[in-house]
Amino acid sequence: MATDRRTCSVPLSLRRGTVTAIGERHEDLVRCEVDDEVVVNVQGRELALGSGGFDVLHVNLTRGIDLPPPPDAHVMKLPYAPVQYAVRHAEEDGPVADALAGLPVVCCSLHSQVAPVCAALAGTRVAYVQVAGGALPLGLSDTLRALRARALIAATVSAGACFGGDVECVTAASAFAWAAATGFDAVVCAIGPGIVGTASRLGHGGLAAADAANAAAALGGTPVLAVRVSSGDERQRHRGVSHHTRAVVELCLAEATVAWPAGLEAPEWLASRRELDVDEWREACEGLPLDHMGRRSDEDPWFFASAFAAGKLARTLIG
Repeated sequence: MATDRRTCSVPLSLRRGTVTAIGERHEDLVRCEVDDEVVVNVQGRELALGSGGFDVLHVNLTRGIDLPPPPDAHVMKLPYAPVQYAVRHAEEDGPVADALAGLPVVCCSLHSQVAPVCAALAGTRVAYVQVAGGALPLGLSDTLRALRARALIAATVSAGACFGGDVECVTAASAFAWAAATGFDAVVCAIGPGIVGTASRLGHGGLAAADAANAAAALGGTPVLAVRVSSGDERQRHRGVSHHTRAVVELCLAEATVAWPAGLEAPEWLASRRELDVDEWREACEGLPLDHMGRRSDEDPWFFASAFAAGKLARTLIG
């Protein structure tokens, strides 16, 4: 019997405490100092989640309350949630492009694909767009910090429920249009770290790649799908080409170009694909944070090679 949750309160797991030490600073995440009184959400750690198995600061009672909103901001992030806040969005500051004019949009179903995709696009102006399906704050990503440091990403955009980018947009579609109007060479769109998953075909955050591809195609862009493929994953549903990727391909309403690394046998159902030589992917990705479900690049090379193929294909499409 299904549980009636209509009258249930939000099941938060909060703990109150005092900061005793600062181990690492990321000012784009939160401002916190020793002796600050804080409330943390401990549910991720108590549930022993994978990449999300840590405590999250809920509120800093010493310095994180009674802050004024930015001037002229009225569109809310996380609207109607207890932590809603106003922030200026790009759509409020002027018109974005009506069409993408062929702009390549690489659509990733995992955040760990972003680094190899961007490595293949080195030397071009790339806008990174993050959509819901994993972590919402962009400041959580070590990958994005590394890519910015290497000038492999020129700007970050947080779309929809995501927040913390250089630019905020209400939708992924308007984020793509902003990138086109601002003169970027390509867009890389992905979810944040820590994909939402239920071991089902349709219940996972990776389907955001299909939504992104459909929006890009409808606006006259050129969507490129990064395939999730693995030789190291022990789960049958993710062995070879993941069932996540198959679901994304099946839900694309318009034709999206599927990038595939040469030298790897493709499944019969993936007949519509573009094969690319990716021999240089290791050299191009050297020094970048490459990690997929706890596996390094030498433990699951085709995963990173296939993502690199998507970036390389997008590079050929830049006008």
